[in-house]
Amino acid sequence: MIVLGVILLVVGFIIGIPILWTIGIVVLVIGLVLLLMGSMGRAVGGRRHYY
Repeated sequence: MIVLGVILLVVGFIIGIPILWTIGIVVLVIGLVLLLMGSMGRAVGGRRHYY
């Protein structure tokens, strides 16, 4: 999810589409939150780790 967020940010910046930039930020933040919660040992959605 983090990689997808970064890809959307880059594509949105290069092409100049602001909705891709916004979606990229949202996906990146969600991915980082899931990574943080997984690294603390808290199972989220039945999974202990999100990579």
